Amino acid sequence: MFGGRPSPSGWSLRARVSAAVALVVFVLLALGAALFYLVLRGVVFEDLRDRADFVINDLTVYVRVADPHDTLPVRDADFTLLQVVNVEGRVVASSESLRGRAALDVPLPGEPGRPVHRTVTIPGEGRVYLVSESVLTRHGVEIVHAGAPIIVFSRYRGLFIGLLVGSVLLGTAVVAWVVAVAVRRALRPVRAMSGELAEITGRGAGRRVTVPGPHDELAELAESVNVTLSRLEAVLSRQRGFVADVSHELRSPLTGLRAQLEVALEHPEDEDWPAVARAALADADRLQGIVSDLLILAKLGAGVHVARERVDLGELVRSETARRPRRVPIEVHTEEGIMVGVTAHHIVRLLTNLLDNAERHAASRVWVTVAADGPDAVLEVVDDGAGIAPEDRERVFWRFQRLAEGRERDRGGTGLGLTISRDIARAHGGTLVAADSDKGARLVLRLPLDRR
Repeated sequence: MFGGRPSPSGWSLRARVSAAVALVVFVLLALGAALFYLVLRGVVFEDLRDRADFVINDLTVYVRVADPHDTLPVRDADFTLLQVVNVEGRVVASSESLRGRAALDVPLPGEPGRPVHRTVTIPGEGRVYLVSESVLTRHGVEIVHAGAPIIVFSRYRGLFIGLLVGSVLLGTAVVAWVVAVAVRRALRPVRAMSGELAEITGRGAGRRVTVPGPHDELAELAESVNVTLSRLEAVLSRQRGFVADVSHELRSPLTGLRAQLEVALEHPEDEDWPAVARAALADADRLQGIVSDLLILAKLGAGVHVARERVDLGELVRSETARRPRRVPIEVHTEEGIMVGVTAHHIVRLLTNLLDNAERHAASRVWVTVAADGPDAVLEVVDDGAGIAPEDRERVFWRFQRLAEGRERDRGGTGLGLTISRDIARAHGGTLVAADSDKGARLVLRLPLDRR
């Protein structure tokens, strides 16, 4: 706000564009009008100057030859004010228009042959274009004046300037109005999109803004808005599903833990309290695992930046597989120098999840291989278990999705291990899939190679 009025930054787009265009047009028209006036004035006075030179030359010759002492003949219809004055200031001769007038009160010209042009005001005649020259006669030096009244030019100059100013203002107003109307029509689809967006809420699933025609920048904007709405709808759907799954998974162990404690407290003298504590601890461990996995998923989904380093994937796999004993032996085959740019502890978590999953389902052995394939580093974990049916190869990566065999082998799992592993792979620009295999399950991780 300035002086109680809103500043231009608070104006609408239509008002700002119209004002900017009007200002530019006003400046251009004003400059054009001023230039036109100056050119026209220059043309008028240039014509007067040429004719004045001709008149004064003719008059000086006549005065030098005829030595007039009475009336001077007028030979140009515009230059009717003629006068000859001697050096003492006495009028020697004049035209009918100046008969009986005193000598013109103007500065004397210099040496003969150099006329002086000026614009003066003569009483009774108004503005006059006057040319004066000294001429050498038999009586000595005399001053010759020739003047043309410019009453018409002077009289209508104000009107002419007023017309120019009016034209500039009218032209500016017309252009501003045209621009305002054009901008209003151009922004009509934007207003429509704005209204549609205001009506779209969380309950308006599937609604999209109207794409205007023809295919121009506004149509591209509408298409971009629709793409964004689709992404937001997908995120909202995943969030709702995630909240529903989380509430279900957390409710089960909490309900079981509460029921165990309530039953134990009803008959405390009959309970085996170490057994109750162990059961409660098992439920607490499961709750801790679920919460820990949910925190990791939340960080990965939020895109929290974590520093990355150059890691030898083969060496990392060898060290992690040898870190603790497993139920079944693990055979590791890695190529040398498979370098990737990753967050090491995230890849360790991914590898641990894959090994735990393979160990859970393997009958007698697990194979882990690391190799380069074009621009990617490829990590494969294969077990000799029952494998994953083709229709379940995507479902195993869903949150809290556990196949029947997995629930039988490990009832304390959270169902988030493979989900977290895939999110880690995607966060590093890679992929994690369940691929075809001749024996058991085969999980394949691809990460971009770091060739620095």
